[in-house]
Amino acid sequence: MVKLMFGSNFPKLAKSLRMVTTPKDISEFFIKLVKDTINYREENNYTRKDFIQLLIDLKNNKITEEEGYQHDGKTLTIEEIAAQSFVFFIAGFETSSATMTFALYELARRQDLQQKVRDEIEAVLAKYQGKITYEAIQDMKYMDQVINETLRKYPPIPLLTRKCVKDYKVPGEDLVIEKGTTVAISVLGIHYDEEYYPDPEKFDPERFNEENKSSRHTYAHIPFGEGPRMCIGMRFGLMQSKVGLTALLRKYKFTVNNKTKEPLNMKVRSLVLAVEGEIWLDAHEI
Repeated sequence: MVKLMFGSNFPKLAKSLRMVTTPKDISEFFIKLVKDTINYREENNYTRKDFIQLLIDLKNNKITEEEGYQHDGKTLTIEEIAAQSFVFFIAGFETSSATMTFALYELARRQDLQQKVRDEIEAVLAKYQGKITYEAIQDMKYMDQVINETLRKYPPIPLLTRKCVKDYKVPGEDLVIEKGTTVAISVLGIHYDEEYYPDPEKFDPERFNEENKSSRHTYAHIPFGEGPRMCIGMRFGLMQSKVGLTALLRKYKFTVNNKTKEPLNMKVRSLVLAVEGEIWLDAHEI
């Protein structure tokens, strides 16, 4: 984590010190994977509607202004495509697995909420011949509330950093944040602020019904950041979490195993939010 923060704030110095945050074998794996994929698709004139194809099109200047992209004369290198693919992979999988774990834990503690989600799953899937489709997942409104409340209470990345692009005077304060300053934003601090979320320790999906959401500032919920620099794997991670919970909750009832030490304590020195010890749950087939 220290290396990552140092590299983010002092990239040139980190490079001169040969400080790396990603092991060499992982870097080489992703670069080879990307090279092989690009070579295969270009040699066989093969395209797919996926993330890699978007990056290939950017590399080859095939995305036009009509598609919302303003070309600045730069093209992506193989290494840059590999880096973006790696971030997408980590952002999507790490957030989804952690979110599913915390969601199941909270639902295991609240059987009434767990049953409410299960009832919605059955009702929605009945309209889609029992199939878990993209449209079916989009229809699960309470599932969305559960996921959002899980991300409020357990944001995957508890601290975000952004670089100030122009001098900014903090309203009501004798403080100016100068251009180029790196600003640390406490996601946990915002998500547990009683001004926005009364009784913040309580797990309450109703915080994210339409009425309550519309009464809060948009930036009061930023588990993936916000704006043009928000997490690239957000939609991928959310969809994975929802599909995973749907598949599990329709077949199993979850309860907390006594091996789980409560209340949960979070690791202090961790880039992503993680518990000390483990979360143990019992799955009972329905």
